[in-house]
Amino acid sequence: MKGSSSGLMTLVGAALLVVGVTVAQGYLTERWKDKSVSKDLDAAATLLEASFPEKFGAWELERELEGDPKELERAGAVGHISRLYRNSRTKARVSAFVVCARPHDASGHTPDRCYPGAGFEIGEAEHRQKVSLSDGREAETFTGTFRKTGQTLRIFWTYGIRDEASIDAENVAAARSWIAPQIARIALVGEPAVYKLYAIVDETRLTSAQAMVECEDFLSTLLPALDSAVIAGASPGGKAATPDTETESPTTADVKPGDTASR
Repeated sequence: MKGSSSGLMTLVGAALLVVGVTVAQGYLTERWKDKSVSKDLDAAATLLEASFPEKFGAWELERELEGDPKELERAGAVGHISRLYRNSRTKARVSAFVVCARPHDASGHTPDRCYPGAGFEIGEAEHRQKVSLSDGREAETFTGTFRKTGQTLRIFWTYGIRDEASIDAENVAAARSWIAPQIARIALVGEPAVYKLYAIVDETRLTSAQAMVECEDFLSTLLPALDSAVIAGASPGGKAATPDTETESPTTADVKPGDTASR
């Protein structure tokens, strides 16, 4: 009798474990997410594309860049920005690549998985780097380098989510916190939309120290400008500036954001 009871308890425990794992996986992958999130996601994507600033600090838009459709699809991008910026003082160039996506899609890939497939090897392993923003806040980022013959890329990346104070309001245009969670798939759950942003500089044109300084300055001024523009664009009667720069294909000397549609 004891043996049969023990066996039954084992079966019940196994069944509960399977159910628990299934529920957890469904939650993390948003399998049962209410379809209304699509409306929020579309709104956040529209705001991103309409509000992304062309000028901030000493940085000015040099030209639009073309994203790789396959990479954008893999990243689950509902909206995206792919641009090359130039610093009017230092003449340095930084590429910005941003996607607006569901949390599961935004966290689905990491650079150490993507770049080797594009012919790069990991140089400096990814690590967290805090960046002081021009408005007094602090952003969490990841940074690392990827290299192949004749080229080394310094990449900063971060996730934009609603600020803690705005979560209850379900406001996709709320002020954003920029974070670099160790397990992004878990940390981003519950967000109606996530902005995943890359800042990329070619270190073959700069020293490693200069590349760090340029990227940090870029993010320090871009993130507050983007947050302000998104909020203004969503306000009643608000109208975000739209770019009038024609799209150009990147030259072979440009960093191609299509290589970075993941993480």
